Amino acid sequence: MLFFTQCFGAVLDLIHLRFQHYKAKRVFSAAGQLVCVVNPRHSLKYASDGCAVSQTSTDQSAHRHCREVVYDSQLTSCTCPLFSCKWDGHLEVVVSHLTQTHRIGILHGAEIVFLATDVHLPAPVDWIVMHSCLGHHFLLVLRKQEKYEGYPQFFATMMLIGTPTQADTFTYKLELNRNQRRLTWEATPRSLLDCVDSVITAGDCLVLNASLAQLFSDNGSLSIAIAVTASDIQAVEPDM
Repeated sequence: MLFFTQCFGAVLDLIHLRFQHYKAKRVFSAAGQLVCVVNPRHSLKYASDGCAVSQTSTDQSAHRHCREVVYDSQLTSCTCPLFSCKWDGHLEVVVSHLTQTHRIGILHGAEIVFLATDVHLPAPVDWIVMHSCLGHHFLLVLRKQEKYEGYPQFFATMMLIGTPTQADTFTYKLELNRNQRRLTWEATPRSLLDCVDSVITAGDCLVLNASLAQLFSDNGSLSIAIAVTASDIQAVEPDM
């Protein structure tokens, strides 16, 4: 009976995921946008001996880590927001490290729809995917965490896996649109060297409180339309 119950639950979860994917494709297919269904992943950075560490100590360690990364022009530490990874490597091999070690997926196309499932789960939790377009890779992070106890917020940002100079040549737009409501965040992406944790702590990203996220969510899923554009200089690829 226990085996049957576990198998039945897994089948129901699969059916639920397929239904969400079908609904998203039906809604956005008319616009020709590629839909990426992203499942939540609990961060291991915020746990120590099975208990959550305080936000203050996490923020302080994140700032110390970022300062070390910024001043090292040759190597960068692993910037995956899910794990306290000890990996160090050149910026050019970050993508392969994230895909092979941390199983972060890659979606291709200048315009996509990021569909985060199960946004009702308690914080902290992350939804992460890599976005490949215009000859570069970006890391899109949606995070749910409590700014204060009992006050969860959602933070969404896009980081270029490249240098700050390269990041300045791009613009990204995040748009939520549901029930005749539209919310748009448009900004220059930050370099991954600036550290995801530091960007979220500073609030230099799209920030939603729980009630606002509820307005744009549908059956526990939050869809974010993503568009990336480049300056005229960056958009012209050099002849090889």
